[in-house]
Amino acid sequence: MPKIKLTKSELKGQRDAMKQFLRFLPTLQLKKQQLQMESQKCLERVKANNQREEQLKNQASSWLPLLGVQEEVQRLASYITVEGIETGRLNIAGVDIPVYKRTISKVATYDLFLESPWVDDAIKLLIELLELKAERNVLEEQRRRLERELRVTTQRVNLFEKVKIPECKENIRVIQIYLGDQQTASVGRSKIAKRKMSEVAA
Repeated sequence: MPKIKLTKSELKGQRDAMKQFLRFLPTLQLKKQQLQMESQKCLERVKANNQREEQLKNQASSWLPLLGVQEEVQRLASYITVEGIETGRLNIAGVDIPVYKRTISKVATYDLFLESPWVDDAIKLLIELLELKAERNVLEEQRRRLERELRVTTQRVNLFEKVKIPECKENIRVIQIYLGDQQTASVGRSKIAKRKMSEVAA
């Protein structure tokens, strides 16, 4: 703890500092709660995204074996070009986070007579899986940003609650005791001086 001056001006400074910490603390605590809530929602959205991916794969399990080897999947995937991922911006508790809007993809034309009848369904599935992956990436970035801000906010809350406010309280207590002792000593000296003056006058 840094050495403090045992003066009235220091006492005022410590009281002002404590008022400031106590004024900002509820705002920081509220921000912390909001970030925790949003981070949890984000985690739930990632889980829902993963579940949707599993559902799609299960729905397609009847014809997926028809694709056969990995090369066939890659050949079909080559028909799809992702031209971009559209995102927006949202501010949550002072944190700018990206928000997934849509994946812009283009499907190359292919000969319907040469391809199997299930190829349309396979391409739709691959597009939806690509969209889910893009959305999950954005959600994970949201969560990273929220978690980073949550760590910083938690550190500030702990600093105020466990260090700064108790430190100010202790400094105020020490200064008040010192000033009280000084006042008592001053009154004592004043009485002694008065008594001596009375004795001299007599």
